[in-house]
Amino acid sequence: MSVLAVSGLVLAGCGGGAAASGDDDGRPTVMTTFTVLADITRNVGGDAVVVESITKPGAEIHGYEPTPGDIRRVSDADLILENGLGLELWFDDFMARVDAPRVVVSEGVEVMAIQSGNYAGDANPHAWMSPLETIVYVENIAEALSELDPDNAELFDANATAYAEELRDAHDELVAAVAGLPEHQRALVTCEGAFSYLARDAGLAEAYLWPVNSDADPTPRHLADTIDLVRDNEIPAVFCESTISDDLAEQVARQSGAQYGGVLYVDSLSEPDGPVPTYLDLIRHDIDTIIAGLTDEAGQGR
Repeated sequence: MSVLAVSGLVLAGCGGGAAASGDDDGRPTVMTTFTVLADITRNVGGDAVVVESITKPGAEIHGYEPTPGDIRRVSDADLILENGLGLELWFDDFMARVDAPRVVVSEGVEVMAIQSGNYAGDANPHAWMSPLETIVYVENIAEALSELDPDNAELFDANATAYAEELRDAHDELVAAVAGLPEHQRALVTCEGAFSYLARDAGLAEAYLWPVNSDADPTPRHLADTIDLVRDNEIPAVFCESTISDDLAEQVARQSGAQYGGVLYVDSLSEPDGPVPTYLDLIRHDIDTIIAGLTDEAGQGR
């Protein structure tokens, strides 16, 4: 099987906050469903808004179970931002107990479909893993903040424009890094299919053990198929996400002769003193980790 067939292979089925009761200085409070959205929103809102995440750093967003404290923190929010695309499976029930306006920030992205598993055909929700698609998020956030606080609309627009330039730079870094790889090494094998948008925009073939974290673990047949794929295509490394166990990725690497390439971040930022305290840190960490794993140097242990 050529590495170009990896993208078509269907394997087994794919942040934290203070009280959100408004700020004492009168700034509006914006809550987001996870830490990545909170950081993107802070870049757009600047000092004009208070931004907090419902989930804490390290939280798994798909099947998150809100606490009574989450409801209390959100109850007085002026605006709530969600990813949408089926990411926050818990969110509709949560919002039934919260009286606050909500905005879906992924509206308008070029949606990719989940290819297998229980949610085959549904939208892949991880659009923010493409810096280019994240620009759509930024534009939607700027519009939502401008409606919330019209007096600062020019500030939000200026911040969004500047941040979009940084996102384009991150995309260019990704494309250039992948272009430097030998063609047969331009393949990304991960635990979850959370990197479809990144792989599409970077020119990487993609394979994974399951499409989304809410699906069951892969069957033995699918696991064996992944091992064969990595071995047959001499893919140097496989990766796994920070919010789930890397045991199966380690098994694929061990039995295929590849290396385990390391941890990638998707659904959550780290604590401020961790490796990915911001969204741009997350993207650049993942780019560096992927490229290091797919270089000849990483593959010397094969």
